[in-house]
Amino acid sequence: MSPGVRYEKNGHVAVVTLDRPEVLNAMDLRMHQELARVWDDFEADDDLWVAVLTGAGDRAFSVGQDLKELAGRVRAGTAGTATFGSRGKPGWPRLTERFDLAKPVVAKVRGYAMGGGFELALACDLVIASTDATFALPEARLGLMAGAGGVFRLTRQLPWRTAMGQLLTGRSMTARRAFELGLVNEVVPADELDACVDGWVADILRCAPLSVRAIKEAATKSLTMPLETAFSTRFPREEQRMQSMDAVEGPLAFVEKREPRWQGR
Repeated sequence: MSPGVRYEKNGHVAVVTLDRPEVLNAMDLRMHQELARVWDDFEADDDLWVAVLTGAGDRAFSVGQDLKELAGRVRAGTAGTATFGSRGKPGWPRLTERFDLAKPVVAKVRGYAMGGGFELALACDLVIASTDATFALPEARLGLMAGAGGVFRLTRQLPWRTAMGQLLTGRSMTARRAFELGLVNEVVPADELDACVDGWVADILRCAPLSVRAIKEAATKSLTMPLETAFSTRFPREEQRMQSMDAVEGPLAFVEKREPRWQGR
């Protein structure tokens, strides 16, 4: 990997580390390009069942866009106009726009998750945070827009007025408050964060990978559907699961009182 991203594979687990701790893991254009290659590989590798996304060091998950790089492009007249999403920009589609990614992604958050860093966490399926984590979308204070999905996802994941309070003021929230609001699955002391994330990942790996992907697809795709429509919709990942060897293996293992041997097909 190029400077800025570390990508490691350990069995069925991919670990993706935002690796610019000297700038609180701020993301520049080269980093976005590398992350696109990482997510492409993760999605294509059948041996990888779950990813953990984290930031290097103990000060930040990520503070989002590298504003020094942005300011340089503004001065040079190459910044272009801001819009929602990353189409036409380096690294497209970014994790925040990989709407068909069926494999689960777990965010391991320590320190600051600000701006685009918070947007990355919002795009993950599970968020595990240390007690010193801080979340915010401060774009309004900078004349910017939470255009990597923050303005859309926060209003879906929080009550309306709570989300608007965060978006319109740029206020930060503690990990404990994020947990109370349902944005975070678990909050633990920093020295317990690795073990806690490992526990969540182990629980995911105990499940059939095709079931996990079918559940994620059905849950995300049906979010805005009427309930009756959701029941009558055919989801491709569920079609795959129903015809899989794992759909047979699970009940057999239960009856035979043994651990299932998932094959992911």
